[in-house]
Amino acid sequence: MGICWSSSSPPHNPTSTPTNSTLSADTRAGTSSQSQRTSSSYTYTSSSTSTSTSTSTSTTTSRSYASSGNNSSSINNTNDSTKFSTTSSSSSGGQILENDNLRIFTFGELKAATRNFKADTVLGEGGFGKVYKGWLDTSSHSNSSRNNGASGSGSGSVIAVKKLNSESLQGIEEWQSEVTFLGRLSHPNLVKLLGYCLEETELLLVYEFMQKGSLENHLFGRGSAVQPLAWDIRLKIAIGAARGLAFLHTSDEKVIYRDFKASNILLDASYNAKISDFGLAKLGPSASQSHVTTRVMGTYGYAAPEYVATGHLYVKSDVYGFGVVLVELLTAQRALDPNRPSAQLSLTDWVKPYLSDRRKLKSIMDSRLEGKYPSKAAFRIAQLALKCLAPEHKQRPSMNEVLESLERIQAANEEPKLRSNRTVATRHVHHRSPLHPIRDK
Repeated sequence: MGICWSSSSPPHNPTSTPTNSTLSADTRAGTSSQSQRTSSSYTYTSSSTSTSTSTSTSTTTSRSYASSGNNSSSINNTNDSTKFSTTSSSSSGGQILENDNLRIFTFGELKAATRNFKADTVLGEGGFGKVYKGWLDTSSHSNSSRNNGASGSGSGSVIAVKKLNSESLQGIEEWQSEVTFLGRLSHPNLVKLLGYCLEETELLLVYEFMQKGSLENHLFGRGSAVQPLAWDIRLKIAIGAARGLAFLHTSDEKVIYRDFKASNILLDASYNAKISDFGLAKLGPSASQSHVTTRVMGTYGYAAPEYVATGHLYVKSDVYGFGVVLVELLTAQRALDPNRPSAQLSLTDWVKPYLSDRRKLKSIMDSRLEGKYPSKAAFRIAQLALKCLAPEHKQRPSMNEVLESLERIQAANEEPKLRSNRTVATRHVHHRSPLHPIRDK
C-alpha cells in the first residue's frame, strides 16, 4: 500500500509518484483507472489508488462475526489460504502465537486518539485508506495491559491508525489478512499490530508507530526533511528486512509475503527495519506442492517474473522482490520510473549489466553517498542482488542464505574499523623507559 509512517517529514503522498504500480491480472489486461499512466508495453497504476474491479478467482473468504460489546465485533477467519494451525513456532527471534492477543478498539477510542481523524495527523495514504498518527491514553482504559507492547511515555503511547476508505475496493479481505497474519506472527522485524476496530461499516487497524517512516521516503524523497541514508544504515536495513522475510519463510507455517517493496519497509527511531502491510500475504504451499496458484497481485517492478506470467507463487518469489530492493538501496533509483529514458524504465533490466562489473557498478551507485562506502562490500551486495533476481525461482538463494551473506558482508565491513580503532588506541599509549639517567651531583 506504500504508506509512510513518519512524523519527521511531510506526509508522503504516493499519488505524486505513480511509478510503483499495483499489479493485478486485470491491470495486465488494461483495466482503466483514475490515475493510470501508460508507457512502453506496460500499464502503470498508482499504488496508492489502484484497484481491481474483477471478481477474484481465488478461494472465497468466509467470515463470522461475534459481538464483543460496544458495537464492536471480533473476527473469525476461516479462509484456508490464511489460516494458521494451532501449533506455535519460534525461529530467528520470532514465533507464531497461540492466540492473537489483539485489542479490540471502539471507533470512539480511535476517533479521540486521532482528534477526529484530523487532517494534520495524516501520515500517509494507500489503496486501503489513510494512516493517521494518534495518541492512545491507556490510563483511561481498564484493559490497557493488553496493549500488546505499545511504547510511550507516561500513561499513553503514540500509535498509527489505518482507516479504510469507504470507496476502497481492497476492503475487508486485506483488512482481515492483516489481522490474521500480524495478529499471530511476532518478530522484531515485523511491524506490531496492536489491535483493530470493526464497527458497522468502519474498519480500522492500529499499529506501533514507526518514527522514521518508510525506506521508500528515505531513498526517493526530496527536500530538506529527507536526509540520505549512510552506507552502514542501508546495510542495517537490508539485514533487518532479510531477517523478517527469513522468519516468514522458515516458520512452521511458511508465509509468502507477496508484496515486498521499499514502501512496505518501515523504520523505527534507530533505523531498525520492520516489514509492514500483510494485506496480500498467503500461506505457502503444502509439503506435497511447489507453489500456490493465485490471482496475480502485487507491484510491478518487484513481482517475480514467474508469478506475473503464470500466477504461480513460490516462496522464492519473495526473494526476487528482495533483490530489487537491494538494487534500490545501492542506486536510490525506483524499481520502475516512467520519467527515465525508455531503455531504463525497469531498474533491474537497466542495471543488471552493471551489477556484475565493479567498475561499472560505481557509475550507478547513489551519488548522495558521495563515495563514502566500501567498494568491495557494495560489489558483493550487487552480486547477491543478481542471484536474487535470477529468472528461475530455483536458481535464487533462500532468504536464510541471503541473510547469512549480508551478515558476512557486515562483519567484513566492521573488521577493518575495529583494527583501525585498535591501531589508533595503540598510538596514543606512551611508554616510559625503565631506565632513567642519573644526573651527577
